[in-house]
Amino acid sequence: MKTLRQIIKEAEQSRTAIGHFNISECVALKGIFKAAQELNLPVIIGLSEGEQNFFGTKNAALIIKNLRQEFNWPIFINSDHTKSLEKIKEAVEAGFDSVHFDGGKLPFEENIKKTKEVVEYAKSINPNILVEAELGYLGASSMILKEIPKGVAIKEEDLTKPEQAAQFVKETGVDLLAPAVGNIHGMFKNAPNPHIDLARIGKIKELAGVPLVLHGGSGIRDEEFIKAIDAGISIIHINTEIRLAWRQGMEKALAENSEEITPYKILPAAIEEIKKATERRMRLFGRILDK
Repeated sequence: MKTLRQIIKEAEQSRTAIGHFNISECVALKGIFKAAQELNLPVIIGLSEGEQNFFGTKNAALIIKNLRQEFNWPIFINSDHTKSLEKIKEAVEAGFDSVHFDGGKLPFEENIKKTKEVVEYAKSINPNILVEAELGYLGASSMILKEIPKGVAIKEEDLTKPEQAAQFVKETGVDLLAPAVGNIHGMFKNAPNPHIDLARIGKIKELAGVPLVLHGGSGIRDEEFIKAIDAGISIIHINTEIRLAWRQGMEKALAENSEEITPYKILPAAIEEIKKATERRMRLFGRILDK
């Protein structure tokens, strides 16, 4: 079985990106995994601190490990937007494949200091684990937006600077970097998200020299995804679209049979909607539509 590092390297070489999809429970996981199997693609499952608290950090790690072993499938688990060393330790000790320390709101030097602590700890426990860090504030939650959240880096002067990204990677030793390039968490109700700075992605990739992660993928235009991948993005996070698909599937099932109370008869509609949403994104990221 190839490691996550090897899978990311292959994505870089083929100018594709790996889909990273968040879950809170097994319904979403079923839909996402079905899509990955049908398309024969690797996939990363993410859980934020809140999602881990609901699902159970150890439970999530064991389920993903079991799927990987039972189906011999490249499915990996990431601790997404982890803001404390305590929660990082919980994920590392549970056996996560990667951890994402989110110090995006911290001052630059403090972000370096705390990220370095995370890298040193994680590698001391598992030398093969990948550590991702965030440079720039992208927002705090995956939801339907009416306006840009306060403090999110949208103005050019607030976006991640390529030179700082290079310094950050050098001083912290992170394996992956999530920059602020105009992307935001969540998606707007009736319009696409703001444009992302493609030239900045390319320059950050050139100077920082590590695989780049695009957070806040929900709501970004398809053509911008492809250009971002060409510029240097190797992993793309999708969460809001998965949550929306879950909601739509549940509403559809309950509307069609409002008297039904059996979970296993209601939930397949949500699984199918999540599968369709995931498959659409994975096809795009894997350039399957081009073949």
